[in-house]
Amino acid sequence: MGKQSKNSKIDRGKAVDSKTMVKIIRAVKSDKSGSYSFVEKFVHKDSVQEELKN
Repeated sequence: MGKQSKNSKIDRGKAVDSKTMVKIIRAVKSDKSGSYSFVEKFVHKDSVQEELKN
């Protein structure tokens, strides 16, 4: 058996899973200071619309 490249040893199943997740970044205004902070959240791509409604 010949040499295997190190790229062939990568588990491709994990890469497919990561493509189903989406990062949502929201700007949230503080009541006290009036400044904005950002909230990051990872959700499944099928539930993005539900999350944006909340």
